[in-house]
Amino acid sequence: MTNPELFILSTVRALMEVAMLALLGQGAVGLLSGTRRQINPIYRLFAVVTRPVIRLVRVLTPGAILDRHVPIVAFFLLFWLWIFLAWAKRYFAA
Repeated sequence: MTNPELFILSTVRALMEVAMLALLGQGAVGLLSGTRRQINPIYRLFAVVTRPVIRLVRVLTPGAILDRHVPIVAFFLLFWLWIFLAWAKRYFAA
């Protein structure tokens, strides 16, 4: 990987993977812990990791989207950006 564009794309893609997995983990722990999820330390750890992504998506989305749906929108937005970065990485690798 002597191409700096490939390094940048790979780094951003890896950060997106971490955020997507943290969102999935937070959702799973939230489902398992139910109403007591706010006091669960693992849920709170995932919340710290996902907070920047959720805040950014909240700013980008219209107010008609409920706050409880923002993490789902964030996950799908990250997923499609991850797919786009895979395509861009393949484009620069050629």
